[in-house]
Amino acid sequence: MPEFFDTHAHLDYPDYANDLAEIIARAKAAGIVKIISIGTDLESSRRAIELAEKFENVFAAIGWHPSNAHEAPADIRAPLRALAVHPKVVAIGETGLDYHRLPGKEEEASYKQRQAEIFQQQLEIAIESGLNCVIHQRDAFDDTLAQLKPLAGKVRGVFHCFGENVARMKQVLEIGSLVSFTGIATFKNGQNVRETLAATPPDKFMLETDCPYLAPVPYRGKRCEPAYVKEISEVAAQVRKCTPEELSEMTCRTAKAFFPKI
Repeated sequence: MPEFFDTHAHLDYPDYANDLAEIIARAKAAGIVKIISIGTDLESSRRAIELAEKFENVFAAIGWHPSNAHEAPADIRAPLRALAVHPKVVAIGETGLDYHRLPGKEEEASYKQRQAEIFQQQLEIAIESGLNCVIHQRDAFDDTLAQLKPLAGKVRGVFHCFGENVARMKQVLEIGSLVSFTGIATFKNGQNVRETLAATPPDKFMLETDCPYLAPVPYRGKRCEPAYVKEISEVAAQVRKCTPEELSEMTCRTAKAFFPKI
């Protein structure tokens, strides 16, 4: 059985409170051998570390999600710096910019500025700690890329849940960053994602679920879980016209290079 990683999961969410051990076991049975649980604020990041300590094949990313930026302390660098030294913390994030649900016009500028400040603080910690970043962007591609670009060569990002076109994928790669694909690649309306997946160089992408969201076909609309990387990988192999074993080798090698502590 080909092996894969789930490079973006939210295992600390209440969706999994009652059956997490079973979910981890199902992932292993499906060939999903490593899972990165992603922090969305300081408490979520601490929970991700606790899960990484409990389960051998789980690792943690620590960060503050841009949608929650208005709830963040003025400076989150000190607590993130303290968490980043943990041996199973493999990345900073998820962090970035999200303009999908903006407040009223009067508050929009300050809302975006706060997101940019928190993003910048996390980029600084990533550089200090020698870790790469898990990047979240929604309706904010140009600004996210512009903020990351001056730091190219110092820190890399993986643009998770990538749903952009081929041209934008190439812009990400030009600054040394990567992309990652979710179950959207299996959706009937996901042709644009499949086109980008097909065009991405073999060493520049990873696979993820973003669970509990975005369950792939045939589970669409249900709670997602790391085991479903298997279904994503099957579609990805078809799209790329390669074997599952070849896809396993390329995506796991890329993940190991991007997350060295994994």
